[in-house]
Amino acid sequence: MDERSLPVTAVHSVGPDAIAIDIETPAEFDAQPGQFVKVTLPGDDESRFYTISSPDVEGTFEVTVGIDPDGEVAPQLAELAAGDELLVAGPFGSDYYEGESRAVVVAGGPGVGPAVGIAERALADGNEVAVVYQDDDPIHVDRLDALREAGAVVHLLGDDEELTEAVADAVADGGQVFIYGFADFLDAATAALGAAGVDADDAKVENFG
Repeated sequence: MDERSLPVTAVHSVGPDAIAIDIETPAEFDAQPGQFVKVTLPGDDESRFYTISSPDVEGTFEVTVGIDPDGEVAPQLAELAAGDELLVAGPFGSDYYEGESRAVVVAGGPGVGPAVGIAERALADGNEVAVVYQDDDPIHVDRLDALREAGAVVHLLGDDEELTEAVADAVADGGQVFIYGFADFLDAATAALGAAGVDADDAKVENFG
């Protein structure tokens, strides 16, 4: 989809210094959980990429935004309200959920956005899910609790906790591995996969920078 102006339908807090923005889905916008969009505020030259965090894009789709008070874009996004407009292009990315029978999502920090979207979609499709999420200030906790109650394997770790044991448990029953997070987290996640005997080259990976 070429860049177009889309209305915001809701903005709500999802945890410490984080919001979710619901955006009206335009015609012919066919995105899957794990893909991302480019978001620009009208009249601003600064753009940011945000991964879709909703399980589908029917009617609206959601992106999750971490708020750095010193950032140039996110604080302005936090001031949005229903009816405001955003310039949106996409979707982009090839490392997304494609109906795999078992999805194992390893996420650090803002990577929990695509993690919950993929997990919810996979469960809705009747597939199995495991999530390993590392963050000292976790967000989307309500959705993670709901996933656990629905039968997903969910490991929530602090930043100082090792990934190895949780990742080994998550991949014990196989499945397609997805990794979302910043570069240092990706290194730790791929090392944990290697320790569990899983080839990280087979994982679907998105590096947030």
